[in-house]
Amino acid sequence: MNDTQTDNAGVLPIADMICFSVYSAGHAFNRVYKPLLDRLGVTYPQYLVLISLWDRDDQTVGALGKALMLESNTLTPLLKRLEGMGLVSRARDPQDERQVRVKLTEAGRALRGEADSITMCILEATGLPIEELRDLQTKIVRLRDHLNRAAA
Repeated sequence: MNDTQTDNAGVLPIADMICFSVYSAGHAFNRVYKPLLDRLGVTYPQYLVLISLWDRDDQTVGALGKALMLESNTLTPLLKRLEGMGLVSRARDPQDERQVRVKLTEAGRALRGEADSITMCILEATGLPIEELRDLQTKIVRLRDHLNRAAA
């Protein structure tokens, strides 16, 4: 080994690293989502908030943060932008003033109809059968949960 080389024992090439595979797949997903979400006028994180509210409207900021794995300092600006766009409303919970509740507006509910085709577009873009995607999603969630426990 000459002076300009380093010992890479134990270091995988980037193409063999699972973290890079997940990271780069995330970027690929974003490239497919972007034009679809641009038509709706929302970003991917805003879309995730809307999906969560379409599934269960009238949630606390804390519940949304837990579901989306976002801290309140990340979630609050997203919610303010969605509120400014007229898609959600935020209000203090009358039973517990410490809690802020987030609800879809009529415009936010109506946007769901425009977003219905996105899931099929993404499924088609993957080029994978639904059974394989479900299996992959299950494995990725298991991986994420193991990593979260290791980081705690």
